[in-house]
Parts: sequence; C-alpha cells; structure tokens
Amino acid sequence: MTQITIIGAGLAGLTLARILAVHGIPSTVYEAEASAQARGQGGMLDIHDYNGQHGIRATGLMDGFRSLVLEGRQASRDVAPDGSILADRPDDPAGGRPEVQRGELRQLLLESLPSGTVVWGHRTRSVRTLADGRHAVTFANGPTIATDILVGADGAWSKVRPLLSGATPAYAGRSMVETYLYESDTRHPATLALVGGGSMTAYDETTRIGLGVQRERADTLHSYAMFDQPLDWFDGIDFTDGPAAARTVAAMFEGWAPELVALVADSDIPPVFRPLYGLPIGHRWEHVPGVTLIGDAAHLAPPDGEGANWALFDAAQLGNAIAGQPEDVDAAIRAYEAALFPRNFETATAAAAYYPGFSPG
Repeated sequence: MTQITIIGAGLAGLTLARILAVHGIPSTVYEAEASAQARGQGGMLDIHDYNGQHGIRATGLMDGFRSLVLEGRQASRDVAPDGSILADRPDDPAGGRPEVQRGELRQLLLESLPSGTVVWGHRTRSVRTLADGRHAVTFANGPTIATDILVGADGAWSKVRPLLSGATPAYAGRSMVETYLYESDTRHPATLALVGGGSMTAYDETTRIGLGVQRERADTLHSYAMFDQPLDWFDGIDFTDGPAAARTVAAMFEGWAPELVALVADSDIPPVFRPLYGLPIGHRWEHVPGVTLIGDAAHLAPPDGEGANWALFDAAQLGNAIAGQPEDVDAAIRAYEAALFPRNFETATAAAAYYPGFSPG
C-alpha cells in the first residue's frame, strides 16, 4: 500500500488524515509540538458554509462540529476609538459562518483518528527527494523516514515547500499584538458590554492602529491590537518583558475609550507580537511526483477570515481525490493541484485587497 506522510498536525493535516481514514487509507502525521496540549491553538474561527464546512462534512464529523458552535458569536460591531458604536450587526442563527474555538475543533479531529496516526515531538529539519522517487524527511530529534507520498501541511514557514517552490512569505505591512482578558463578565464588564455578543473592530485611520476582539467561551476576550507599520517600527518594544510591553502598546492608544485600552493594558498574558505575512499572489509550482502542499504551506495570505476555511477545503479536495483513485495517488495529486492553483490566485487577490502595504514578490 502507498505510504502517505503528512507534515503538520494543524487543521489541514488532521482533516486530510481523517478523510483518508474514513476511506480506509492509512497515513501518518508528524508534528513538531510535544503533545496536543503543548501550546494554545488560537482563538475563534468562523467556519463558512461554502468552503470550511465542505471540509468538515468530508470528515463525517458535522454533528461533533455543530456541538462546538458558540451561539451568538456571529454578532459583530464596529466601534470608534471613543467607544461610540458605529455599526451593530446582530447574530444570525441561520447564518453560514458559525463560530467555534480552533483548539476544540482540532481536538475533535484528533480524537477521530486511529491511535498512533499522529507522531508528536518530530520537528522537520529537512526534506529531500530520493533516487527512487520517494521523499525523505529528517527530523530534528534524529530519525529520517522515507515515504511514497509527502504532504506539506506545515504552515507559513513550511519545510516541505522548498521541494516544489522557491517562494517565501513576505511581510504584509501589518503586525498584531495578541492579548487576552479572562472572566471579563466579572473583571471587565464595561469592556465586555462594549464588545457585545460576538466580535468587535475599532480602527483609527489617522494613526493606522486598531483593535480586533473576539468573545470566546467563558467570556474570554481575545484581542489583537493592529498596527499598519513597517517591521522596524516595533524594534523599540521589548516583548520579552510582558508588563513593559503591555504599557508601551497601551500608550499607543492614548485618547481611546478606557474600555478599549483595557484590552491591552490589563492583558492576562504577556502581549505576543505577531507580524503578518503572505506568499506571492497566485503561488503555484511545477508538479513534482509524490509531493504537494495544503493550507498555509500552499497559499499563505494575510488574515481575511478565510485561511482556516480554505485549509479545510484543501484537505477535503485532496483527501477525496486520493480516495477516488487510491491506485494512482500521484494522478489524484495532479487533479488536486489543477484546481488549487486558480483558486490560490482568486483567494490571495481577495485577501491582499485588505492590506495596502502588501506587495509580495
């Protein structure tokens, strides 16, 4: 039987492994993290009915997915820096973008896989094509494995991508600083009231700074302070000193409503610096037998609410293609890529429209 190796146990890699398992096709997923609980998995995801839910449906886990949906979280607000509400869009229970926690969705996928599918603590150090056409993966902890089919689901800085493409991510012109407020219903009720039932966005066109907030489970407020600035603009902020970084970033919101400033100033975690990157618009490659990419490894774009959705969609397209012709997996990969490349161009173009400073090579 053809050996299929997936690098990366994020949503894309796990969804692909699950779809293959549903069709009786074994695979092995190698993940750098030491365990499923090694780190937090990010915030809320709105899973769209036209792409992300297609991926979930292909896994046979729609009932489990629906049990994770947080009711009311499709509500959204636009707020001015002074705290006045500019637009208030109520939740739509019939809407096509239900919200779930990324970590909970990942756990659902993990628990659906046959025991031993995910091999933890294996960070990819290098990959290469062997003389017999198979592909070798060497891990930082020592071992090297050879595989018939190699799928890079390993994100923005993919180690598999260089087998196919010389493209590297470019800075998108925006960076974010991630913060959390826990138990906001009792500890920050005024901020929670301003955020509302779902998500909230505030932006100042003059200073080019903003806030994006998601209301998560247990009234946690997960925030991203947004700065449309070059990377060296952040050189003076010491993110290794959490309290000092929080004070420095909060000071940039001088004059903003105190309920908004609290999202940064009172963060329950040290602020995390997250610059945004994207691959060249329309990223594609010449086919290499037995290897391909899904998710951000294939089409990283600066965030526009679609990245996880297209990753799930990729996994479904590739998984179903392989299941349709398991006797010729490389032909299935060719068919997947033929549909992927024009979609890459369309989705990356749409995402780039939100980032005037993004000009990938």
